[in-house]
Amino acid sequence: MVKVFLVDDEIVIREGIRTSFPWEETEYVLVGEAPDGEMALPMIRDTQPDILVTDIRMPFMDGMALCAAVRSQMPWIGIIILSGYDEFEYARKGIQLGVREYMLKPVTAEELKQALDRVSESIRKEQRERGSRKSGSDQRFVTEKMLGSLYSEDQRDGDARAVVEQMRAMGVSIAAPRYAVIDAAFEPVETGYAELAELAEGSGGIVHVSPCRTGGRVLVLGDNDEDAEERAYAFGASIATELERIGCGSIRIGIGEIVEGPERIYRSLQSARHIRHVLTDQAEQAPRIVGVREFSEGNGERSAAVMTARAKLYLAEHYQNGSLMLQDAAAAVGMSNSRFSTVFAQECGKTFTEYLTGLRLEKAKELLRSTDRRSSEIAFEVGYNDSHYFSYLFKKNVGMTPGEYRSAKPDGGAKEK
Repeated sequence: MVKVFLVDDEIVIREGIRTSFPWEETEYVLVGEAPDGEMALPMIRDTQPDILVTDIRMPFMDGMALCAAVRSQMPWIGIIILSGYDEFEYARKGIQLGVREYMLKPVTAEELKQALDRVSESIRKEQRERGSRKSGSDQRFVTEKMLGSLYSEDQRDGDARAVVEQMRAMGVSIAAPRYAVIDAAFEPVETGYAELAELAEGSGGIVHVSPCRTGGRVLVLGDNDEDAEERAYAFGASIATELERIGCGSIRIGIGEIVEGPERIYRSLQSARHIRHVLTDQAEQAPRIVGVREFSEGNGERSAAVMTARAKLYLAEHYQNGSLMLQDAAAAVGMSNSRFSTVFAQECGKTFTEYLTGLRLEKAKELLRSTDRRSSEIAFEVGYNDSHYFSYLFKKNVGMTPGEYRSAKPDGGAKEK
């Protein structure tokens, strides 16, 4: 399964791609859509797509700004740009941002299928190439050893900065205004670490990994506190998803405090490692990923549960707002977007997008059972400005159209998915 996310401010374009593309006949699945980059970015963090298909000209955050943000925070995502403007400058900027395909509107289903095939194949090719490289190469071995020295408690003043300079001379830049360390444990270690290293290689230099006895350590580079936290939680979520996909178990991930200066990297590791140890001790009762700020209240369970309860209350009060976004709920509980997305998903067992969709559809079913309002009116009532998208989501999740559901429910003759 290859997950695709669609961004375009024109409803007719989104609807055309959604309804004309033979999703069920291919390996591709549409996991979400948004009308602009500002709404899309937190949803992309939430749904973890493999491929992003985005328009260029959009209000609020345009396609180029979205591509830049995705490239910075989740560079492993393949990007396809759609545009109604055949302008070289856009294509040039897109190439600089790692865009894989540039397509002119209107796009037929067959053209999109071919582009998706090319992008997914290029992603797989890169994965194969990374996997075929000698894991024991001198460059990688030395890099991992030098990174490992940053995590030593025996460091003296100036040692960490000397390591940064030595790595720069080798062509590996880890200089950054802020750092965060992720301490990850998993089984089997060798298989999991190979996947971790592959993810890091596709990160565009924003994360660097080294092995440890129980798994691996990840050094996350950031431009500021918020940037480092966003990247750490986004990469942590990707680690958990990919390790689970390849069959690893006992996954426990601690995210350390954000620190300034390479000499404080060890301090970030200490906090990350302590969290991970506690998660391991708690076994199956513990969440897979916990950051230092959740952990500040004992073992993190109470603060995470309280945050989730507040978020659910906020959603119950605001689900009818068609402009409601993940960042709104994150702000309401005082968290960064990626941190909120990670904690919420672990507490609820569903992503933010899945939970909000489920909440809205439950309200829609109530209205379909108890009123004679038209489907388009109910769509608006539960927070969907696009009635066609509402019908698509309803059938995808419930197994029948809103009209079929209304007809079937009185006699109880239909089963829901």
